[in-house]
Amino acid sequence: MSPRAPSLAALRREAADCRRCPLYARATQTVFGEGGRGGLMLVGEQPGDVEDREGRPFVGPAGRLLRELLVEAGVAEEPLYVTNAVKHFKWRPSGKRRIHDKPSWSEVKACGHWLGLELASARPALVVCLGATAAQALFGREARVGRLRSKRLELEGGQPALVTMHPSAILRADADREARRRELVRDLELARELLRDVKGGKAAA
Repeated sequence: MSPRAPSLAALRREAADCRRCPLYARATQTVFGEGGRGGLMLVGEQPGDVEDREGRPFVGPAGRLLRELLVEAGVAEEPLYVTNAVKHFKWRPSGKRRIHDKPSWSEVKACGHWLGLELASARPALVVCLGATAAQALFGREARVGRLRSKRLELEGGQPALVTMHPSAILRADADREARRRELVRDLELARELLRDVKGGKAAA
């Protein structure tokens, strides 16, 4: 493998000591991505409280919902790599609880170092950005979910990409929760179709 694309295991070890932004000081640990190469890469915003404690991405409530919806959309059997745009949990205290706090643009940019290396090493056939922070991390600060959603896009490295909502948007919804759920399932079904198109094109080539 090229020195420019170290193994995911090597990247994970290196990222464990990351000091690229101040978020490491209050987080329990770096939460790096995990999963297989060459398939579907899901990029979220940042680890939550559960992920911060366990050291794994998408194992909290939003992650459990996402995996349920992947099954519903017929994507669960695809090789899957899950990660976040930001690798440390940013939070503010609320009594005894730690409440999610949105990462700043400078924090997203600092962590872009790791996300770029993950893309180079995981070499996904399709990247799905879950929410605004992930979209901005990969398409620039002005990226908006509403403008980019449900369209076949392409990253600078040439990987096909798709933008949709984060599953936490469903969990936070006071109304129309089922409608949002159906919307995310439809986007994941579109991801399944795009993934098959991409893989079919590579096989034909």
